[in-house]
Amino acid sequence: MEKPESPQKEPYEVTVEPGTYRWCSCGLSMTQPFCDDAHIGTDFQPVIVTFEKEETVWFCGCKHTSTQPFCDSTHRKL
Repeated sequence: MEKPESPQKEPYEVTVEPGTYRWCSCGLSMTQPFCDDAHIGTDFQPVIVTFEKEETVWFCGCKHTSTQPFCDSTHRKL
């Protein structure tokens, strides 16, 4: 299995609106932390997440989290 790129070693703090988002799991997207289909041709797929209300969340920036798409502080071990 391929390993993802790590665009940054800290989370992306994002205030999301209600709706569905596609989190980039490959690390290749130019629109981090969201998918721009840069994964095409790899083994990666975006992680789909839906929010019911406006809230602030921390999306993983290192792409090695065990709680996709959210940060679990794995970046501190990289």
